[in-house]
Amino acid sequence: MKEVTVYSDGSCKGNPGPGGWCCILVYRGHEKILSGGDPVTTNNRMEMTAVIKALEALKEPCRVTLVSDSKYVIDALSLGWAEKWKSRGWKRSSGDDALNPDLWDKLLALTKKHTLTYKWVKGHAGHEYNERCDEIAQNAADNAH
Repeated sequence: MKEVTVYSDGSCKGNPGPGGWCCILVYRGHEKILSGGDPVTTNNRMEMTAVIKALEALKEPCRVTLVSDSKYVIDALSLGWAEKWKSRGWKRSSGDDALNPDLWDKLLALTKKHTLTYKWVKGHAGHEYNERCDEIAQNAADNAH
């Protein structure tokens, strides 16, 4: 299996507001940068979209290390929260509706195709790839119309 590191970030100008996302896939020293935006969205949706777009870009099952500053994404996947929300009909343990079930459903399906390891990094703390993703995601949010 190929080993790929995915760095991802999302940005939103207002919440909701115009948003952007970015992912950088690194394989054997080569980088592939993907980004995009949405005129009306939330930060969490952009964080999730970045991961979805990265996993969709992989043409075969891979060993993926996902690096993100989003506790929402990392914890929901690594701690099994999203799977539990789905098993309860997209309800959280409190009984409240889980947010973004459309994206979680897509993301959970993609995680089944790959072997994932999750790594949370503190945002805006000088991590080279996280800073690059943040800058690209913010530019995408600025240009989302």
